[in-house]
Amino acid sequence: MKKLYDELAFDISKSTTRKYSTSFSLGILALSPKIRPAIYAIYGYVRLADEIVDSFHDFDKKTLLTRFKNETYTALDEGIALNPILQSFQETVRKYDIDKHLIDQFLHSMEMDLHDVDYNSEQYQEYIHGSAEVVGLMCLQVFTDGNKQQYEELKPYAMKLGSAFQKVNFLRDLKDDYQILGRTYFPHIEMGVFTDQVKREIEQEIHQEFKEALVGIKLLPKSAKFGVYLAYKYYLRLFKKIKGIPAENILQKRIRVPNAEKFTVMMRSYVRYKAAML
Repeated sequence: MKKLYDELAFDISKSTTRKYSTSFSLGILALSPKIRPAIYAIYGYVRLADEIVDSFHDFDKKTLLTRFKNETYTALDEGIALNPILQSFQETVRKYDIDKHLIDQFLHSMEMDLHDVDYNSEQYQEYIHGSAEVVGLMCLQVFTDGNKQQYEELKPYAMKLGSAFQKVNFLRDLKDDYQILGRTYFPHIEMGVFTDQVKREIEQEIHQEFKEALVGIKLLPKSAKFGVYLAYKYYLRLFKKIKGIPAENILQKRIRVPNAEKFTVMMRSYVRYKAAML
């Protein structure tokens, strides 16, 4: 009967993904059905940790995150969790032999978010690695399904894509991160004088990472290629919208891509994918 519980656990991770991210939900739908549950499980796990540090302002976040961390390691050790999202995640970690060091690094970055800090260059890179690059590597271990040579070949590209996604998120969420959460991720930047020139320098860095990541997307297994390409195109669309907005306005509102526009991106991406990537 554990099979019924496992199905419930993966269904809850799937529902969590759909609730929080239309973009990633559509991207996952474009993956092979065989690997979708694992990616839902990874997203659900990451989302749960994010909610602790980003949303639970009326509670003791440090205590909650410590409990979540301990429950993660217990679930991985025992092969079972009463928290359905943790259950689906630990099942995925075991099935695809996901490197536990990646999980350590992710949880470390979540702990960094417990503190109000202006990041220096070293902390900035450390945070991006743990919060985004390692998540891309977890997914890559699912995509390559035990092919270590392929994993090592694609690893740098997965990290670039994760980094680009995270930096776009930083620009998108600049207002809330700074004004509500007291965080300034970009190093050596004074938010009071966030200028168009500063914004362009960040955008040039992101543009280069997107360019490098696309090389790796083309090398992915067929089961994963279109789903990752679609997520790439969604974020590229968001990035282009952000680039078109003056720096002063970025600090006034959160930039979004409407759902109708996301579906348009999906259809156009499929046409381009079929024409250029197969």
